Amino acid sequence: MSALAQYALLLALAAGVVGLALSLHGISRSLGKPREEEGKDVPATAGKLHRDPVWARYHVRYYGYALLFLAFDMEMAFMYPWAVVYKELGLVALLDMGVFLAILFLGLLYGWSQGALRRQ
Repeated sequence: MSALAQYALLLALAAGVVGLALSLHGISRSLGKPREEEGKDVPATAGKLHRDPVWARYHVRYYGYALLFLAFDMEMAFMYPWAVVYKELGLVALLDMGVFLAILFLGLLYGWSQGALRRQ
């Protein structure tokens, strides 16, 4: 299959997905309007209303935890495809992953120096 045929197939699939989504949306809109309910817009958890406001502020230290989680999550997201192509590329792939892990390790050291890993 040529590259042009592959792109045509991809475009046809994308158009089919968009068409299906739009037709399902149109069918749901034409069958009935949503009912207005009194308590529908009230924030609740497990059927109980909260006294606290919905937009609560979080302590700034949680942002450091979130950034560290994202760094290691991205590490895993890149290591799986890297492991697949490692046999083909050999030493070049190993050096590329070494540079990537070194950059992540520098981010970990920075977070550690700023106290992101300290228990509060």
